[in-house]
Amino acid sequence: MTRVYASPRVIPLLVLGFASGLPLALTGGTLQAWATLSGVSLQNIGFLTLIGTAYTLKFLWAPLVDRYAPPVLGRRRSWIFFTQLLLGAVIAAMGLYSPSDNLMILALLAVIVAFLSATQDIAFDAYSTDVLRKEERAAGAAVKVLGYRVAMIVSGGLALVLADRWLGWGNTYFVMGALMALCAVATVLAPEPEVVARAPRSLAIAVVEPLLEFFKRPGALSILLLIVLYKLGDAFAGALSTTFLLRGAGFTGTEVGAVNKVFGLAATIIGALAGGAFMSRLGLYRSLMLFGLLQAVSNFGYWVLAVTPPHVYSMALVVGVENLCGGLGTAAFVALLMALCKHEFSATQFALLSALSAVGRTYLAGPLTPPLVESIGWPGFFVITVLIAVPGLILLRMRRAEIDGLETAR
Repeated sequence: MTRVYASPRVIPLLVLGFASGLPLALTGGTLQAWATLSGVSLQNIGFLTLIGTAYTLKFLWAPLVDRYAPPVLGRRRSWIFFTQLLLGAVIAAMGLYSPSDNLMILALLAVIVAFLSATQDIAFDAYSTDVLRKEERAAGAAVKVLGYRVAMIVSGGLALVLADRWLGWGNTYFVMGALMALCAVATVLAPEPEVVARAPRSLAIAVVEPLLEFFKRPGALSILLLIVLYKLGDAFAGALSTTFLLRGAGFTGTEVGAVNKVFGLAATIIGALAGGAFMSRLGLYRSLMLFGLLQAVSNFGYWVLAVTPPHVYSMALVVGVENLCGGLGTAAFVALLMALCKHEFSATQFALLSALSAVGRTYLAGPLTPPLVESIGWPGFFVITVLIAVPGLILLRMRRAEIDGLETAR
């Protein structure tokens, strides 16, 4: 089962996933930490959170990536290569300025980084969709998750340590820029897809045709609903999980931080990698169903914590199991998104589908979780999160024919 990870189409996704995740913290939490330690006002730090808007709106210019491409390295890798080089330069340029003296310039550079990073994500998601064989999709998704998570550690926790103890902030951003530029080597070495789809003939076609092509499919609306519902129970359980562990279960900040960073991160990575390996045997539909059931049932662990005295070992077990099952579900879910994209429009369709997948987390779980907890308490809430996952599994069963049909397609 693990041989799929040795595929020459899967291995490069580790470095490309790293490149995808590296800029996020550098324009988010790490930049906010730099601004805070430089004495920037809380109001101005609050405005820095708007920098990441490009990640939410990237579907707006995804058709440009589908329609046009620089004339080197192929249709997808050319976009990835040039955005990586530009990202390396602009991230390094951020190190030339200080938040206390040049906040506006630094913020503008961060906006450029976010835009370039979102564009790289569009091309990278399209490339991974195009290059992987159907039996490699889950493994590819798992490797992408692994690379992304490692990058978050490097540009988040490690960057803070480097800046505080050894290099200072400016030099740390220089190092991060150099790391990003080095990732372009992996892009050059990565293989082209075995079947290279032709680009849309015009920009108008690149904008309109991805939607028309998708909605002409049987059960298109129900598939879109499935994308919203599949991880909805997981999203509700995770929306206030840290708050629950601190306030509801009574653990200390040190205990929660250590367990989340160690067990949570490790379990998510193991779950994603295991999901990729198992899926090569189980197939797409059975993986989605099995992993969906596991990620739903794993929410009962939080119910156990809510009705028992706090114990760090029980928290570690619950957090580990929940993240493990969530990683399994994520691997299968990303593989589903890949399978749903037609190669001619994979940049636009993946960007739209991934944006739709965030609807439940952003517009349902976020606003509705606090009133639910206040009205029924933590134990009842976590039982509800298991029930919230059921409609997605029922819809998955109803749409089995369409999911199985994706297995027979390239």
